[in-house]
Amino acid sequence: MLKKILFSLAAGAVEAGRASSSDAQSSPIKTNVLRPPGAVKEDLFAAKCIRCGRCVEACPYNSIKMLDIRAGFFAGTPVIYPQDIPCYLCMKCVEVCPTGTLQKVKQSEVRMGLAVIDHTLCITWKLQALCRTCYNVCPYKETAIKLDQLRPVVVEDKCVGCGLCVHGCPLPTKAIRIEPIYSF
Repeated sequence: MLKKILFSLAAGAVEAGRASSSDAQSSPIKTNVLRPPGAVKEDLFAAKCIRCGRCVEACPYNSIKMLDIRAGFFAGTPVIYPQDIPCYLCMKCVEVCPTGTLQKVKQSEVRMGLAVIDHTLCITWKLQALCRTCYNVCPYKETAIKLDQLRPVVVEDKCVGCGLCVHGCPLPTKAIRIEPIYSF
């Protein structure tokens, strides 16, 4: 248990550069940097989270990382970098949160973020080539992402923001990103 938390903090030190900003009081949540499922609104998150690391321990995929000291006020709070390791929606983090910072919510009602396709990068949109990776990896295909003339289209009110599409995108500069939004 302690080993996993220490490892997560060490890994967070490497990743903090991506999540940190020049203002240590600014939220680290931005494009492709998300809170775990069921997170309360960002303006309440850091005050409510006791930084116990239980969500990190419970995540069987190592999707959840803890921000290090460079995140200032947000240090020790959990984030997910979907481009590296997406959220597989196992919901184990929600079950172990002792403060309700991660609130119980159905998988299909999770709203960590919203997938946004960059049509100038997506080979299906740009080159008319056939790539269905984002569609194929989506746990809610035909609900959260559909194909319109074989081109992926995100259904905004159904996308959970898990990041499987970002992680799966085969392009070096991802043609899809997750913009953070909140359930509550």
